[in-house]
Amino acid sequence: MSDLPKHTEKIFETLSKGGFISANSSTSEMHNFYQSIDENFDPLYDYFKTIGFRLERGDDYFHFTRFENKADIERKLETAYKWIDVLDFFKTVNSSFGPGTKLSPSAVAEQCKVNSELKLKLESMKKLTGEDNLTGRVRKLLELLKRDEMVELENELLDSWKVLSSIKYIERLIEIINVSEEDEAVN
Repeated sequence: MSDLPKHTEKIFETLSKGGFISANSSTSEMHNFYQSIDENFDPLYDYFKTIGFRLERGDDYFHFTRFENKADIERKLETAYKWIDVLDFFKTVNSSFGPGTKLSPSAVAEQCKVNSELKLKLESMKKLTGEDNLTGRVRKLLELLKRDEMVELENELLDSWKVLSSIKYIERLIEIINVSEEDEAVN
């Protein structure tokens, strides 16, 4: 398969762990991966399909899907619930939270101190964050999203984080759930 990009293995490593590759990533490596997939989508799709992975194109991001057993589906649903809670929290912090949004844990923690709804939402995720102070909890939420390639630490000195295009995956998931609930209410 000589028509595959030279870093197909690294692309596979990122996507096979449940990660995303986003167009607006600040890292040159991820940006190069995105460009390679975009330019070689069909051969990569065919290659990954032969090993049981389906390469999916989102709105400025790529990810894998595959056929899975019931236990894997349940695990993914638990992850989706976590993502929804985290996204709901950050959308409450900033209603325009989405690709390109920049934030810092300390600034979000300050908002939590003066907004009881935010503080309550963050408190409800204490089991997920395991941190005692507000800033640490917010940072842990960002680290969880970072692990799934939804955000990246843009400036370590300033503790500044950037939301990646792959966050649209969660937004789309929520839209699908909302549409299904609306359809159910009509029937």
